Amino acid sequence: MRMAVASFALADYVVFALMLVVSAAVGIYYAWVDRSRRNPGNFLTGGRKLTALPVSLSLTASFMSAITVLSFPAEVYHYGANIGFYGLSYLMAMLVTSEVFLPIFYKLEITSTFEVRVLFPFSFLFFRPILYSGIVIYVPALALNQVTGMNLWGVVISTGVVCTFYCTLGGLKAVVWTDVFQLGVMIAGFLSVIIASVILQGGVINIFSDSQHGGRINFWDFDTNPLRRHTFWTVAIGGTFLWTSVYGTNQSQVQRYISCKSITHARFSLFINLLGLWLILLCSVFAGMCLYSIYKSCDPWTSGLLSALDQLMPYLVMDILGDYPGLPGLFVAAAFSGSLSTVSSSINALAAVTVEDLIKPYASMSERQLAWISKGTSLLYGVLCIGMAGLASLLGPIFQAVISIFGVIGGPLLGLFTLGILCPFATSKGALSGVVLGLAVSLWVAIGAQIYPPPPEMSRPLSLTTEGCNFTMTDNFTSGFTTPISRPALADWYSVSYLYFSPIGTIITISVGLIVSVLTGGRKLNVESRLRLTKEDTSLYYLFKIIKDGDRKKTFGNPNPAFCDVELDLPQSSIST
Repeated sequence: MRMAVASFALADYVVFALMLVVSAAVGIYYAWVDRSRRNPGNFLTGGRKLTALPVSLSLTASFMSAITVLSFPAEVYHYGANIGFYGLSYLMAMLVTSEVFLPIFYKLEITSTFEVRVLFPFSFLFFRPILYSGIVIYVPALALNQVTGMNLWGVVISTGVVCTFYCTLGGLKAVVWTDVFQLGVMIAGFLSVIIASVILQGGVINIFSDSQHGGRINFWDFDTNPLRRHTFWTVAIGGTFLWTSVYGTNQSQVQRYISCKSITHARFSLFINLLGLWLILLCSVFAGMCLYSIYKSCDPWTSGLLSALDQLMPYLVMDILGDYPGLPGLFVAAAFSGSLSTVSSSINALAAVTVEDLIKPYASMSERQLAWISKGTSLLYGVLCIGMAGLASLLGPIFQAVISIFGVIGGPLLGLFTLGILCPFATSKGALSGVVLGLAVSLWVAIGAQIYPPPPEMSRPLSLTTEGCNFTMTDNFTSGFTTPISRPALADWYSVSYLYFSPIGTIITISVGLIVSVLTGGRKLNVESRLRLTKEDTSLYYLFKIIKDGDRKKTFGNPNPAFCDVELDLPQSSIST
């Protein structure tokens, strides 16, 4: 390991700039192609004619932010590979989304998920995506700046401007197809690091052997203690709730799969996306093992070369690929492709919510006027995301707190949507009471966990050593041992795994919502059939029917005419006329 790593070369800047240029070119292309179809439906949902493959790749890309690229390998390096159980939670989340949420969204012919339950739209608009987008742009830029020497604000502004540019010009089609390109860049960046590490360490077997001896392959942990940070149960159960809230209620994700031309394409997009999630998870976990194998004898974080674990991946890239101009630039392009895909998803989703929920219901405008407003709101939110990146630079050490608190919002929202879809007697009073209390308790636990963090025996960071370092070190490691503080009686409640924040919010929202709904006359409600989930809406019903009757011509789920290409169903006489 070198104490001083190489800096960025001209070829690296060229590769990074090329990624930005191609992304912008996609926006220009779709602005030109769709110039005669200026309406909000085409801009916000791609005319609802997209197919499964590009949508699935876009779903995967928007899931994978730069924070994922930098943090997941560092997580494996420090805590072990048991986050690989996320693979199971991804599968469960896709099944629940496909069978429960997707059919209802299609039957309602919606563009914004908040048309289902218009509640707290301003919390969605002004807190969740804008704040997260700012952090997604700034945090990786800071990590890369401190390791590679890239200009911090030059990267932040160029990333934000390019993203805003192609979102404003090309709409959802540009967002989806740039996501496809950016996903390819992300995977290429990961593979370049993995391949170089495997060659350096003499093969995959050596990396697994080092990880095994270092305790990083810790999959067989089935402790049911909810206070443990990561076990099979916390990752599988908590992760299922977390990712179901993302794919079942998050506007950025839902807007993609409801843009498909049929419900069958939408379902396929979810499960092809699942393969992409598994691939990214595999790359992330193995990259973390590569980190440990290379730095097992001299940890650059505890030796003082780095100030944060998120800098490990950029440091590794410059350490082992710095002598190959262009390859460090490929990894940086991969990291910021993650930022672009996440931020573009947020911008497009924010524009959809603004137009569908805050403008169309209250203003009579032509389709052309709404199309221009959609573009204008995309531009506005792009500027706000860049501004939030500037604000994020002032937050300093509370990044983790902000991200943790942001994560607990998904649980109550999942409970709210589940209550509305699966409980026909749920009332507005019940839903409001449930989501408010669920959000309050989730925030209470999350904030308590920041003030009284779990003890090391619950988080269990793995050992790191500097015995093999051949340079003078500066102490940069606390090993989790801080000045003892008095812990309140509820300390164990605050020490619950952060992955359980989402289930806590969901369960409280549903439980309180059901009780209040029954007490406020919910049993007397008559709910429209299109607002209820029936067995005919699920693909499992038709699968069982195929097994029972041998009828293989059935379509999985009821297609929605609003999402079909009606031109394909015109009679021949109409075509000839």
